[in-house]
Amino acid sequence: MEPLARAELALAGLSIGDAFGQMFFGNTETMSMAIDLRALPAPPWYLTDDSIMAIGIVETLRACGEIDRDYLASRFAANYSRNRRRGYGGMAHHILQKLCKGEDWRKVAPAVFDGMGSYGNGAAMRVAPLGAFYADDLERLQIQAIASAEVTHSHLEGKVGALAISLAAAWAWHHREDNKYHPPDLFSFILDRLPESDTKNGIYRASELPLEYSIATAVSALGNGTMVSAQDTVPFTLWCAARHLDDFEAAMWATVSGLGDRDTTCALVGGIVALYVGEAGIPKDWQAARESLTDWESAEVDWE
Repeated sequence: MEPLARAELALAGLSIGDAFGQMFFGNTETMSMAIDLRALPAPPWYLTDDSIMAIGIVETLRACGEIDRDYLASRFAANYSRNRRRGYGGMAHHILQKLCKGEDWRKVAPAVFDGMGSYGNGAAMRVAPLGAFYADDLERLQIQAIASAEVTHSHLEGKVGALAISLAAAWAWHHREDNKYHPPDLFSFILDRLPESDTKNGIYRASELPLEYSIATAVSALGNGTMVSAQDTVPFTLWCAARHLDDFEAAMWATVSGLGDRDTTCALVGGIVALYVGEAGIPKDWQAARESLTDWESAEVDWE
């Protein structure tokens, strides 16, 4: 499969996970009961900012053959302008509104949070297609993953989150024909290539957490995205992906049962697992339930 086709496969899994997870926001007791019963939400399942920004990644790879950060910033801004009510966080609104006005991402992204830059999970949530695209060139993958993050996330943690997910996506693709994958190898592959950081420490904790433990235990140990940071999102999603890498449906139900930032956690896991199971491994009714990836700007949704 060609690199762009791999990226589009990852985008499919990511967007289905995103749209699926979004459907489980609401009363906690009601949502938890629906999850326990594995009651699929009625379609359509609408996309959130996770998918829209991942579309920007794929558009950039398609147009440039790599991550051109100026072009990527322009795609993020253009897609944001098409429909701003897709669940963008407060800081994302701030950054994207400035990009829409023509301000330079090199000044905008590092200036947020009093010059600290963002360590949110937004750079990680959109990056699985890039990991798929560069699965055959790990050295370039690492450079490009960081580049893709820097447009909005200049803090080390935000960049490490993106790097970790892109590496997981590449690993899943290369092991897709294994009869039995070995989760410790996935974690080692990622950890060996990450700089020291809180996100790396969290991924190490995830690697040590037995996969048969309950989701509640995993959430307690790793987080579930409630803080919307790379540190409390990426470790949990890698643990969920490792637990169910060969079963898209099981991976989604396990991930969403952790609640928290469930559209983003499901997007992260969906983008990785899709590369292992392939399109045939994603249930057809789930694919049909997800909103179109090409005709989304006019939908009357408001995730604010």
